[in-house]
Amino acid sequence: MSMQNHLIELERRHKALEKEIESARLQPSTDPVKVAELKRKKLLLKDEITKLRAPSPTVH
Repeated sequence: MSMQNHLIELERRHKALEKEIESARLQPSTDPVKVAELKRKKLLLKDEITKLRAPSPTVH
């Protein structure tokens, strides 16, 4: 898998988690621990996306 395809997949998963979190928040019976876990997964994906997008340091 190329780096670009990997980034696209990570972004797709990030958006899917965002939708799942929003849906869970609208349900009064949703477990707050589940929402917190979804948010943690979303944050981890965001961190990975940010790292992959950062310019790589050049070695001189």
